[in-house]
Amino acid sequence: MSHVLSAVAWPYANGPRHIGHVAGFGVPSDVFSRYMRMAGHEVLMVSGTDEHGTPILVTADQQGVTPQELADKNNSVIVQDLVDLGLSYDLFTRTTTGNHIAVVQEMFLSCYRNGYMVEQETSGAISPSTGRTLPDRYIEGTCPICGYADARGDQCDNCGNQLDATDLIDPRSKINGETPEFVKTQHFFLDLPALAEALAEWLDEREASGTWRPNVIKFSQNILEEIRPRAMSRDIDWGIPIPLEGWRDNPNKRLYVWFDAVIGYLSAAIEWARRIGEPERWREWWNDPEAVSYYFQGKDNITFHAQIWPAELLAYAGRGARGGEPGEYGVLNLPTQVVASEFMTMEGKQLSTSRGHVIYVGDVLARYGPDPLRYFICAAGPESQDTDFTWAEFIQRNNSELVGGWGNLVNRTATMIHRNFGQIPEAGELEEVDRAVLQTVADGFGTVGDLIGRHRQRAAIAEAMRVVGEVNRYVSVTEPFKLKGEDQRDRLATVLHVLAQAVSDLNTMLAPFLPHSANVVHRVLGGEGEFMPMPRREDVQDLDLEDRTYPVITGDYTKTPEWASRPVAVGTPISAPTPVFRKIDPGAADEELERMARTE
Repeated sequence: MSHVLSAVAWPYANGPRHIGHVAGFGVPSDVFSRYMRMAGHEVLMVSGTDEHGTPILVTADQQGVTPQELADKNNSVIVQDLVDLGLSYDLFTRTTTGNHIAVVQEMFLSCYRNGYMVEQETSGAISPSTGRTLPDRYIEGTCPICGYADARGDQCDNCGNQLDATDLIDPRSKINGETPEFVKTQHFFLDLPALAEALAEWLDEREASGTWRPNVIKFSQNILEEIRPRAMSRDIDWGIPIPLEGWRDNPNKRLYVWFDAVIGYLSAAIEWARRIGEPERWREWWNDPEAVSYYFQGKDNITFHAQIWPAELLAYAGRGARGGEPGEYGVLNLPTQVVASEFMTMEGKQLSTSRGHVIYVGDVLARYGPDPLRYFICAAGPESQDTDFTWAEFIQRNNSELVGGWGNLVNRTATMIHRNFGQIPEAGELEEVDRAVLQTVADGFGTVGDLIGRHRQRAAIAEAMRVVGEVNRYVSVTEPFKLKGEDQRDRLATVLHVLAQAVSDLNTMLAPFLPHSANVVHRVLGGEGEFMPMPRREDVQDLDLEDRTYPVITGDYTKTPEWASRPVAVGTPISAPTPVFRKIDPGAADEELERMARTE
């Protein structure tokens, strides 16, 4: 058993999340976390809504509300969507809590005391028409390195290189298209060159481990080649105050949203420990060198998780060229693996909220339920290459694989047992065909579990569904529906017992991917209660700020079933089943395309 931290990317609270977001951070992290719990590990799965920074400020201005009001509204929507999707967070919180602010300021101060947070004069942009600061993420232009026309003032999404707004060719405001005016301003920079050697050593160790996806490790090593100090404060009035004299009370200077967002993994773990009444418990995942940590996100966030966050951790511990001493949190573990997915497009085009080419998580869940979406993401998601979501494929996979494959096996097994015995019958002597199918299913635990543990979920669910196919073939070969004579009753009992065992084991195997339907199948097989523990939404009081409550996602996952075969209980009553999955009318694809066309 080991301590496993599932550090899940923080969805940004400037609007509801679309299916591309949960394909990158949500479903993969939940499948992994559920499996690791089933395999006997101590899992801590944490995240929350990221609520500071420019986009929140700009959107709030557009809607005529305060940034906090906007964050509150979207936080509530996101929390509900992720609960409904079944993401089993131990704590899903937010970055506007008193706890998070205190943890971020402690991280900043220790990095500063160790000499890695350096004050420098730099050029800042302002809007000529309004006189307001124009943060670099809201400046676009041509990348001087690769020539990409829509590079941002902090990073080029095409080549991945860090940029300053002053580097851009023909810079323009993303808000109104005007050319920004650049003025001198003071900011704190994280001295990445002083941490480059330690970062390179860590990345070389990760490459040697052979566990990182090749695209992630190579990208991470490449960005070290052009490493330079990076600004960790901004000219903005919405964010965490800089905890130093002369800065703390400046209303227009705040910490960079990406400095504070990645610290959320640590602050959420600390908040979780405080909430369960064991305030030091978080250290089991952060200070124990034997603990492991996996960071789940889309590929556009690799820079922040494979460079900025590890650099913050190294600076905090004093492990760079300038030396230093750890702060009160001690030496904090670096990521074991950055599990970055590629992008999901939709009907051949990039998902875009601003252009209306988008499908929100809540809409999919309302119309089709959670497990069909989870299944599509696991089976056809952007694990190691960009993939395209089409309504036609979504419906086809639901109807042929979930309904026609797995759902059909469950339904006909339960129906035959109910009609012929009313309960799980006792098996007689097994024939070779019986032993072979049971062995195939038993072998699946090792194969599927190994693939999930190595973040190869597409291959894992494909293998599980291959085994489903083998059990369906067993039905075709043994033909229990033809065993009608009294002299064939013992053989019928044996075949149906084998099927009950196979379906029970397959349900366990598919449970990390399809937790909602796993609970349904459990009841179909005569089980009681909840097979796979589910998350819940809970309103809590802020631990440090008075008169403030907010929703979190949490849950009790201590009764997670073991990743192993469990003998079915002879005599368990089996009722007439209702279908586990619902077939979707293929015409729904055209309806969805028409609905999307009206919003574009």
